[in-house]
Amino acid sequence: MTAGEPDTEATTGYWQDLTPEVPARFPATPPYRFGYPATLPCGRVLVLPLRGLPAGDRAVASLIANQASNLVVAALADHMATQARTFDAEIVVGLPTLGLAFASEVAERLGQPRYVPLGYSRKFWYDDALSEPVSSITSPDASKKLRLDPNLLSLIEGRRVVLVDDAISTGATALAAVRLLQKVGVEIAGMVVAMKQTNRWQASTTALPVRAVFGCPLFQRGEGGWIPLAETQPDIP
Repeated sequence: MTAGEPDTEATTGYWQDLTPEVPARFPATPPYRFGYPATLPCGRVLVLPLRGLPAGDRAVASLIANQASNLVVAALADHMATQARTFDAEIVVGLPTLGLAFASEVAERLGQPRYVPLGYSRKFWYDDALSEPVSSITSPDASKKLRLDPNLLSLIEGRRVVLVDDAISTGATALAAVRLLQKVGVEIAGMVVAMKQTNRWQASTTALPVRAVFGCPLFQRGEGGWIPLAETQPDIP
């Protein structure tokens, strides 16, 4: 595949189905062209669209939870709840934005009547002391802040929680959540995600146990499509 060839396609049909094997139009082994088949612990396959990064010679597999079918979200939540049970937490804390698609589902499967969401928007009654900047490639000035509604503080203060997000990539949001919750005396047992997107987050989150349903490597442009870089494949769970 050359730099001039298209490397993406419309994602309308992605994240909608789980199949017993890789669909015929997608290669089951590299090189991959448009989609990467991720295998869930139950053996079913979820094909993820590949997205070229701005530099042009690298790509990542993508999961957009709020565009996924109910069937896919439920299946991923089942597996995430299995991983969350190992942390023996009292309550789930959901990370914005797409982690909130899973947090309530995981909490329900754990027998918890509710979960606590973190967010980015500031309501007028919020306390800036209950916020933490999130610095990333897309917001290098750290103007975006992770926030906790002060009305929810009593639900988690002094308790053991598990963080839930859709994916972990750079680890920036996870680290901001850890800093925020530790300020209010929360014990963070660990984090559960649907996808570990490469392993680049590991260097910055060594103190936070992270478990996932599946993981995807970084991909390099090659002859005929995208080639997985084996050294970037994250460990599962």
